[in-house]
Amino acid sequence: MKHDVLIVGGGVSGTALLYTLSKYTDVRNIALIEKYSDFGLVNSSPRMNSQTLHFGDIETNYTLEKARKVKRYADMVMHYLETEKSVRGDEGLFIKVPKMVLAVGKDQVKTLSERFPSFGQLFPKLKMIGKEEIGKIEPRILEGRDPDEELLAFLTEDGYTVDFRKLSHSFVKNAKVYNPDITVRLSTKVEKITWEGDHYRVRTDNGECEAAAVVVAAGSHSLKFAKSLGYGKSFSILSMSGSFYTGPKVLNGKVYTMQIPKLPFAAVHGDPEVHNEHITRFGPTAKPIFFLERYNWSTFWEYWQTFGLGLAPIRSILKISSDGVIFRYLLKNVVYDFPWIGKKAFMKEIRKIVPNAKSEEIKFAKNVGGTRPQIINNETKKLELGEAKIPGEKIIFNITPSPGASTCLGNAFEDTTKLMGFLSGRFTFKSEQFEKDLVTRDNG
Repeated sequence: MKHDVLIVGGGVSGTALLYTLSKYTDVRNIALIEKYSDFGLVNSSPRMNSQTLHFGDIETNYTLEKARKVKRYADMVMHYLETEKSVRGDEGLFIKVPKMVLAVGKDQVKTLSERFPSFGQLFPKLKMIGKEEIGKIEPRILEGRDPDEELLAFLTEDGYTVDFRKLSHSFVKNAKVYNPDITVRLSTKVEKITWEGDHYRVRTDNGECEAAAVVVAAGSHSLKFAKSLGYGKSFSILSMSGSFYTGPKVLNGKVYTMQIPKLPFAAVHGDPEVHNEHITRFGPTAKPIFFLERYNWSTFWEYWQTFGLGLAPIRSILKISSDGVIFRYLLKNVVYDFPWIGKKAFMKEIRKIVPNAKSEEIKFAKNVGGTRPQIINNETKKLELGEAKIPGEKIIFNITPSPGASTCLGNAFEDTTKLMGFLSGRFTFKSEQFEKDLVTRDNG
């Protein structure tokens, strides 16, 4: 089995690339390999993430430059979702709810208000609202709160809550429409990738195949494969597991809290469940674990292979954890997963959003919450914000923590552009059509 392009990983990133190659290029001999029996079962599963399509409007840890890039890529996903809904009537991919970022107290209000002139220009639909309007949209934010406490929020009426697993299925289904010849191999685990001089040999537990070019879109595992081929040796993975608490519907939409400076981890927020708006999910927590996949004990040794067993990653961890803000944050989040005391501690975070939330209406969501592959740069000894892409000789390794799902089509655009070069100009990428369909098309 010889392929022009082989994609390793059947989550939303890998399937987005499959779709992009199938619809917008004339590459026909494409294969996708996924070790599980279905698409999107790991971090693309709605049980493993907060189901948010991130644009950068209410994520207060984003600079204006990062928000501009994330918005462009998230717009692609938004246009795809809206097209699928209107053309095929697929109602299960997403729901739309209002979303806001809430500033509490004088300092946060000042910080948030100072962002509005620049972010308001980038996001024309973004509104800055005060206490009265906040209460009209989300009454429980005000109920039980000190009336003298200062509040401010950024509001967007159209917040997208997305089932990224279903989106993965949609990408594959449509890829097959445009290219019926693609090969999809489920329940097939890649064991080793080797470079043979002019192509890659990929050994799996179901045999071998060859490919002129490879894209590994396997989350944390991508770095493991990269290191096996001599790439990304200056990086390590800090696997951060995120848990959630759930309760009855106490919010009408998404409510995010202000991001703590220095932290690349998501601030606590409340979200509706994508398939049950009568449930509000609060989280995520963030604690380090020694697995590449949560709930999968077989990835323990793979984690240490990826982390690295030398002194450099240990020095990085010591340097990172010596920061008081990060250390206190990690320590606090470890407590959140403990029985009883964890819930009691996390209620303080929930009550920053819903002051009169009752402990008896909130419960720990068992087996909900995935793993975020946080990148450690062992040269700078710092945590890197966002996703990482490691290019090599006719191979690309994508490591996609948040907002990887939101930028899946943008990453697919980048990878497709690189692949055209890898394949010596033998194929054509209809990038103008891609832009027309997913970037510049009218959203009204």
